Amino acid sequence: MIISASRRTDIPSQFSEWFYNRIRAGFALVRNPFDRFQVSRVSLSPDVVDAIVFWTKNPAPMLVRLGELKDYMYYFQFTITPYGGDVEPNLPYKEDEILPTFKKLSDTIGPDRVIWRYDPILVNQKYPLDFHIGAFGRMAHELRGYTKRATISFIDVGYRMVKRNMKELKSIPPEMQIELASELAKIAHGNSLAIDTCAEKIDLQRFGVEHARCIDDRLLERLLKRSLHLGKDKAQRKDCGCASSVDIGAYDTCKNGCLYCYANLRHNKLDENAAKHDPLSPLMLGDVCDGDRVTVRARV
Repeated sequence: MIISASRRTDIPSQFSEWFYNRIRAGFALVRNPFDRFQVSRVSLSPDVVDAIVFWTKNPAPMLVRLGELKDYMYYFQFTITPYGGDVEPNLPYKEDEILPTFKKLSDTIGPDRVIWRYDPILVNQKYPLDFHIGAFGRMAHELRGYTKRATISFIDVGYRMVKRNMKELKSIPPEMQIELASELAKIAHGNSLAIDTCAEKIDLQRFGVEHARCIDDRLLERLLKRSLHLGKDKAQRKDCGCASSVDIGAYDTCKNGCLYCYANLRHNKLDENAAKHDPLSPLMLGDVCDGDRVTVRARV
């Protein structure tokens, strides 16, 4: 079983104490986002968990305690984009904090286990194509040797929160995606990076751009030195290549504040949910209540 930690929130940045407490306890409780009375008990035992995939924009709070994960295989999907506070208002300064954290993490666990995500790519008057080509080039040079792969995606304006927060944003037409991807691919390859796209329909293989599997059974089989028998994750979008996993996060909890985020549907719930968080609770938010149905999550 692969644990996803988490597509729904930034666990390394904001819930690392809770996560390490759950590792010590050997399980987490996860409330179904579509049925609030359904709670799953997810085993975090090393005997059950094949690997953990972390999704984050700032894993600094986790780094000092990585030794507690010695019995697990894990890797990080680490997003670094070039946007300012107008788009990502609550992230530390990239050059001073985020890039050095990426390098420190890579030095600790190795470049194969830290995937650089440059996504989502949004294009407007402030962030035109040339801006992205320059920013991606500077970051690729800075991260050369600290990662083996860059994953890109183009913003999906279909998400309700994206529409609400960035009303002026338009979809990036295919011809613009092709133009930009071809340039980013040249930069990536020039810095010894493979490059792929996350959940994109467009075929860019002629530029050496593959379709990503962010929960990547192929990478995990290499790291684990054994075969995994994982199906495609049917809960994700049609064009997502991820292998199946179990997510232990909760929506409407991430305070990074990124305007393009799809995981915060109700920003007015963030403070309310933050007040419900107890790092000692098996649930990320609150605790088990009367009427909750707790069932053991089957291994996938």
